[in-house]
Amino acid sequence: MTSFNDRERAFESKFAHDQEMVFKAVARRNKKLGLWAAGLLGKTGAEAEEYAMEVIRADFEEAGHEDVVRKVLADLSGVSDEATIRAKMDVLLSEAKAELSEG
Repeated sequence: MTSFNDRERAFESKFAHDQEMVFKAVARRNKKLGLWAAGLLGKTGAEAEEYAMEVIRADFEEAGHEDVVRKVLADLSGVSDEATIRAKMDVLLSEAKAELSEG
């Protein structure tokens, strides 16, 4: 029975670690997206960082990433379209995952 319990704990630990890594990658992606959008809006320095934090906070409005897309799309109205924003999110998520796996 001990071996089964050990395997169960190991599985639960791996699952928790994987979920934490997903959360961190999405948060990092959202910050990068915010900084990218801030650049398109002409924001720099502290103003760009604050905007990136707004994008991160927008992700807590509902499950999934549609809340982030809506916020950035509304802010970039006339500057960028939804397809571009979604494509950028995909690229930035890949970058964020790679950065986290590197250390």
